[in-house]
Amino acid sequence: MIIPSLDFISGKIVRLYQGNYNHKTYYEIDIFKQIDHYIKQGAKHIHLVDLDRCKNPSNNQKHILKIISHYNEITFQVGGGIRSQKDVEDLFNVGVSKIVIGTSAILYPDDFKLWLDKYGCNNFILALDIKINRDNEKKIAIHGWKNITNINLESAINDFLPYGLKNILCTDISRDGTFLGPNINLYKNLKKKFPNIILQSSGGISSLADLYHLKKNNIEHVIIGRAFLEKKFTFLEAQKCWQKE
Repeated sequence: MIIPSLDFISGKIVRLYQGNYNHKTYYEIDIFKQIDHYIKQGAKHIHLVDLDRCKNPSNNQKHILKIISHYNEITFQVGGGIRSQKDVEDLFNVGVSKIVIGTSAILYPDDFKLWLDKYGCNNFILALDIKINRDNEKKIAIHGWKNITNINLESAINDFLPYGLKNILCTDISRDGTFLGPNINLYKNLKKKFPNIILQSSGGISSLADLYHLKKNNIEHVIIGRAFLEKKFTFLEAQKCWQKE
């Protein structure tokens, strides 16, 4: 599936370059109009990221809740600063389809394991944002990518698999917002090591050819943000390419 992504700060659409809050681009596009635009082209599922809460989880979820409650014809997956069971329940209560958990799963793995059991494994996506070092080690970043941990990508996945983990969103930070193309080898190796995981790729998409290579390597879903906003191609074109392949 092709999944349009919208990141926002104070309700305004924005894109960060490699997760850097000091290197951001605002788009003079109303977020509701942009979602409507995707719906008209056939989108059924949208990825939303609350960057305010990524930076400061104590901020309330008013913008997310307002957006979600406005629509009933599509589904949403939502991420950004989700730290507590109340955060989770508020999102499910307003109609969120899948909740994206990143930092909390790494810092408080026992809580995430309980949520997988309590609310259902299919309703969560584990967001694993990685920084690949000189030794080709894939280290997980947390707190809106501000902090790089010593935890390896594969070990994090293995920790949650016995508790029913099904969905992973993996982002190579060095590719995010760059138009450099996705890290095909990263996703190819992940699918080889964890064939039963449903994988979402994110970061670097710049052309329909990128989608071809991801589909060829059996990646189930692709998150696309900047390429749509800057009209590299349309959602409709991306969807036709994906279905064709």
